[in-house]
Amino acid sequence: MKSGNHLKSKIKHIDIGTRSLTELVDSFSSMSFQSRNLANAAKIYGKMVSDTDCTIILCLAGSLFSSGLKRLVYQMVKNNMVDVIVSTGAIIVDQDFFEAIGFNHYSGSPLADDEELRAKAIDRIYDTYIREDELRVCDDTVWKIAEGLERRPYSSREFIAEMGKYLSKHAKKQDSVVLEAYKKGVPIFVPAFSDCSAGFGLVKHQWKNPDDHVSIDSAKDFLELTKIKMGAKQSGLLMIGGGVPKNFAQDTVVAADMLGIDVPMHKYAVQITVADERDGALSGSTLKEAHSWGKVDTGNTQMVFSEATIALPILASYVYNKGDWKKRKPKNLNSRLAKQ
Repeated sequence: MKSGNHLKSKIKHIDIGTRSLTELVDSFSSMSFQSRNLANAAKIYGKMVSDTDCTIILCLAGSLFSSGLKRLVYQMVKNNMVDVIVSTGAIIVDQDFFEAIGFNHYSGSPLADDEELRAKAIDRIYDTYIREDELRVCDDTVWKIAEGLERRPYSSREFIAEMGKYLSKHAKKQDSVVLEAYKKGVPIFVPAFSDCSAGFGLVKHQWKNPDDHVSIDSAKDFLELTKIKMGAKQSGLLMIGGGVPKNFAQDTVVAADMLGIDVPMHKYAVQITVADERDGALSGSTLKEAHSWGKVDTGNTQMVFSEATIALPILASYVYNKGDWKKRKPKNLNSRLAKQ
């Protein structure tokens, strides 16, 4: 029986003598399972970076910055490897902004005595610790920022830009994603903005100013991100985790269509997740499924079922070392949105 093309490409075994990370990832292409998927994802992200017409949207969900990925994303912003960020609130406020104003996350253990931690006001994120009293300072800092703003509805992007402006004067650590995004004009959207320290700060602000206060307009968030999609010749999604950020970014194609404006589906899409697709939930839903909704095109997509602290450093380092980011210029989309 003839095998046709099915038995054409042989599996090649990995060599620990491989000299560089780029060579290592390239060798993944000849392996199987998630190593091959990660190699393909890295190459697709490389295509996004080398495509000067592409607006790259980085979606972040999960406890990523507390795990040690903050500086990596900061470097991606600094080196024009991302044009827009859509994130959960905890990553941007409780983890990045929190560290920028002088605090830290600490290595811990998932086997710790949580009753003891509670008595000592130490909060646990799996194997990472954070001080509750320092989080309260973060809450209050957001409250102080809100107190100094014009009373009106803000998109989360606008408010986070104000947080970046605050850090430009008061940051104790410079490797902050919020601060660097402010400097580069990179929009940061947090669709569920109240679900973090920002929420506590804004609750306090509105409690003290019941009739005249700052508020967050989530529909304005959606409109602003849709405007970015409408203004982009092409777009690419790099999604770490799933949840609200993933859906929010994908939905801009549908939103534009509802407005009567024809935009292409996201040309490129990579998702790194450990979620399972079989329960029908969003975080594990495949990019192939997203195509059925008219959100993501086919041909340049890749799911990687891997934990982010392993996969993202490999993927981002591979693209960084390829060097195509050196040809990209900052889009300063914050400035464009402010003029619309």
